Formats: sequence, C-alpha cells, structure tokens
Amino acid sequence: MEILIEKIYKQALDLPIDDRLLLIDKLLQSTNLPTQGEIDQAWANEVELRSQAVVSGQAKLIPGDEVFRKIKESYSKENLLP
Repeated sequence: MEILIEKIYKQALDLPIDDRLLLIDKLLQSTNLPTQGEIDQAWANEVELRSQAVVSGQAKLIPGDEVFRKIKESYSKENLLP
C-alpha cells in the first residue's frame, strides 16, 4: 500500500497547482471533515454573533491589560511565572 501511495503522491506533484488543490479538496471531502470554506464560514458567523453581542451590550468587555494581569496573577500563584 505504501508503494502505491508514494507513486500517486509523485504523480500528484507533477500536476499544476490548481489541480493539486482540487485533488486535496476532493480528498478532504472524502474524509467528511469540514472544508476550509466551511471553516471560514463558521468563523465569519461567529465573528458576526460576537460583534452583535458587543453592539447590543450583551457582551462584557474586559480591557486587555486587566486580562493579562489576571493571567499573570493566576500563574504566579502556581509559581509558573516569575
């Protein structure tokens, strides 16, 4: 099986980049894993939901300095940070 895979791989490398990308996409689809387009769309949807939560006041915003201070305090207690 490994010999066949290596042979197919070498043949695939001879394909133009667009064809290789198409082949990659088809192989990924055959695994039933989400495609990059589906992942991108899911992130776009999440960004929209979070943006709406900020605009509507539903999201509690915390300044970055405060977040990093709390992280440092948390890890300092466990002697993980100097």
